[in-house]
Amino acid sequence: METKLTRIAELAKSQPKMKFTSLVHLLNEESLIRCHHELPNKKATGINGTTKEQYQESLEENIRDLIGRLKQKSYRPVPVKRMYIPKVGSDKKRPLGIPEHEDKIVQKAITKILNAIYENDFLDCSFGFRPKRNCHDALKVLNHYIEHKYVNYVVDADIKGFFDNVDHKWMMKFLNHRINDPNLLRIIGRFLKGGYMEEGKKFKTETGTPQGNVVSPILANIYLHYVLDLWFEKKIRKECKGQAYIVRYADDFVCCFQLRSDADRFYLELKERLKEFNLEIAEDKTKIIPFGKFAEANSKKVGKGKPPTFDFLGFTHYCGKSQSGQFRVKRKTSRKKFQAKLKQSKEWLRANRHESTQIIMDRFIRSLKGYYNYYCITDNTPHVSNFKDKIRRLLFKWLNKRSQKKSFNWEKFQLFLNKNPLPIPTVKVNIYDLRKEISYIQ
Repeated sequence: METKLTRIAELAKSQPKMKFTSLVHLLNEESLIRCHHELPNKKATGINGTTKEQYQESLEENIRDLIGRLKQKSYRPVPVKRMYIPKVGSDKKRPLGIPEHEDKIVQKAITKILNAIYENDFLDCSFGFRPKRNCHDALKVLNHYIEHKYVNYVVDADIKGFFDNVDHKWMMKFLNHRINDPNLLRIIGRFLKGGYMEEGKKFKTETGTPQGNVVSPILANIYLHYVLDLWFEKKIRKECKGQAYIVRYADDFVCCFQLRSDADRFYLELKERLKEFNLEIAEDKTKIIPFGKFAEANSKKVGKGKPPTFDFLGFTHYCGKSQSGQFRVKRKTSRKKFQAKLKQSKEWLRANRHESTQIIMDRFIRSLKGYYNYYCITDNTPHVSNFKDKIRRLLFKWLNKRSQKKSFNWEKFQLFLNKNPLPIPTVKVNIYDLRKEISYIQ
């Protein structure tokens, strides 16, 4: 299958208007078994409760049965199990759809096919859920635009409930631009219309693509490629009197403008553009702010304090200066992400304080290493050190609540940490290292 996917990618790149008419045959025994093995272990199960390990007990028989249903066009995805997870910085909860393991296998195989076709179509401004691109790449490119291009204004935009409001008819129209295989489109359509189960009741899905579905990220990228990326590149940038840039990660995006008039016009046109595709911006989370080399000076001229800030990909971006006094964009962990992670750590400690100290410390060492890998970027180490200090104090508090008698005073706790040290935060990502990202910069 890998050879065939490579060939599809080559055709897609060399013939941008080509429609692929025969793709569903790639959902064969070899590819589906591989997709089964590539799926992670010990993940939440769908409504039937089938785990990866249980499915593997009769793997070849299950896959042959699945292929038979695919060929007979009788395959129908099981409705996803609706769950809710806390929404960072809010009392609201985010809906999550958990598909059955067999449906994850089919979605994984379809995702590979769609990636092979569309990866060459996607623009360089798009970073979310794409091979060899990540959040740090998006931050580096955004940093370059603001520091080295003529950027004076930033539109910090948010699409209201994007994954819940993807229009199925538009989604299929967008897929039809590149895919003319009715059998593959039928399967994708059935995933979109598959419905969900909640409290024992089945609900239809007329819009949206559930977060949690393996295929949802690539479908979201395809949808926004046509709705936002191409529109910004082909229309907005050409009509702007000054420079304009966009950086998008999934449904989060930031637009940079040289002129306020261009930013204002984009904001108004964005609302109309999204409305056309049954989407809308979250006006309470969308704003136009002065940001860039001259933002601080202009802010002082009108009697205001520091220039406003904006959040993107878990970081608060603010105007700062280098040691030589030159303008620089700086970043720190956003307050709501900081507080949410602390709250999560506190709740875990409260529920698991009865565990051995070794288990607790191992868990927090792993957790901090993961936190550092993401948040330890240029300029943010002091804020990560502050987070580590908060975790240390939480450990002291909850380890002392394991019995009526305190386990530690502060001095003994320091000795305990000397034997079980928490990792020290150091810069993991240099935001100015653009060796890989240079081809993305427009």
